[in-house]
Amino acid sequence: MAGSVKKTTLENGVRILSQKIPHVRSVSMGIWVTVGARDEKPEENGLSHFIEHMLFKGTKTRSAFQIAKEFDAIGGQSNAFTSAEYTCYHARVLDTHLETMVSILTDIFLNSEFSPSEVENERPVILSEISMLEDSPEEYIHTLLEENFWTGHALGRSILGTRETVQGFSAESIRNYFSSHYKPQSVVISAAGNVDHERFVELLAPSFSGLARDGEPEPRVLPGVNVHTKLYKKNLEQVHVCMAMNGLSLTHPDRFAASLLNTLLGGNMSSRLFQEIREKRGLAYSVYSFSSLNIDSGLFGVYTGVAPEHVVTSLTLILDELEKLCASLIPESELKDAKEFTKGSILLGSENTENQMVRLAQNEIHFERYVPVKETLSHIADVTVDDIRRTAEYLFKNGRPSLTLLGPCKNRKQLDGLLDSFMGGK
Repeated sequence: MAGSVKKTTLENGVRILSQKIPHVRSVSMGIWVTVGARDEKPEENGLSHFIEHMLFKGTKTRSAFQIAKEFDAIGGQSNAFTSAEYTCYHARVLDTHLETMVSILTDIFLNSEFSPSEVENERPVILSEISMLEDSPEEYIHTLLEENFWTGHALGRSILGTRETVQGFSAESIRNYFSSHYKPQSVVISAAGNVDHERFVELLAPSFSGLARDGEPEPRVLPGVNVHTKLYKKNLEQVHVCMAMNGLSLTHPDRFAASLLNTLLGGNMSSRLFQEIREKRGLAYSVYSFSSLNIDSGLFGVYTGVAPEHVVTSLTLILDELEKLCASLIPESELKDAKEFTKGSILLGSENTENQMVRLAQNEIHFERYVPVKETLSHIADVTVDDIRRTAEYLFKNGRPSLTLLGPCKNRKQLDGLLDSFMGGK
């Protein structure tokens, strides 16, 4: 382990990591489990997210109100999130309240009751969350895009689940899923801030050592890519457009080039898409590129929201920018700017204990080791203009893009013709 980062692995496989940052007064802690939406069967869709909610709804010794009150009493910030591949329960407190934070997070993770009454109370909350997502077209289009791109695979299902699956969950089904999937070898506990590693382990080990290692997690199935142009008609002022191409995994050696490519294509205000579509032509308020990365797969996409009469023009411009990145080398100065932007984002983020806690856990989950910031910056610095073009060709010309539209959609044949033309008639 480098520098102030330390790791302890308990006999049952639970991994405990910490990074001491002595000049701060806070400590951020997260209990991570490598279980997410992609580990669910169709009828289980949304269970991981439902469990995330339920872990704050009462244990054998604390009610939901007491959990909230104890965090508030120490000025702590607590939350949780579910992704396709893991779930995290986290908090941030002053270093003097480390023991209280560990006590609460350990209690909710190991001793939640999943009472039937709390399940019934929380069900409408999650149903409301689903409705909120559907009422936000710029967010909902991404759910629809993944549904089309990963059709037939768990990655194509919403993390929130559906109204039908959520209505069907019972306290018993939630307990069963929790006990069968939350295995000790899937647990990573990380902390960053003014924390002593030995003390941190001393607080956690008595409780987490008791988790029985009964069997191994089920292996994940590699997703296949589906090419669709799918239109979802809805009475909106704009058409929300999302295009996806096969991307890189979290561990792919070209991930640094892909990250820089994303930045210069549509990752900030000076990016090519932002300048061409918003600044020069005024076609859209929001336009950007993005990556959705998994441990074994990935998606590279572009989003914009435009007036119905500008859909064809906007897609043409987007494809033109992709073509340029494949056909010619970008200027060295443009790559340098993208590197500086990325370097600044990484270094500024490293000053936040919560970001460091997240980075610590994700490095362990993805690489099973600590990856120093210096190492990441070195890889970014090594990317060349040739790497950018090669990566662009791999991402953009390795199969026809998948297109998803939400709003007053039309011109499907024309849009399909643009995509076919971009692929050289393939």
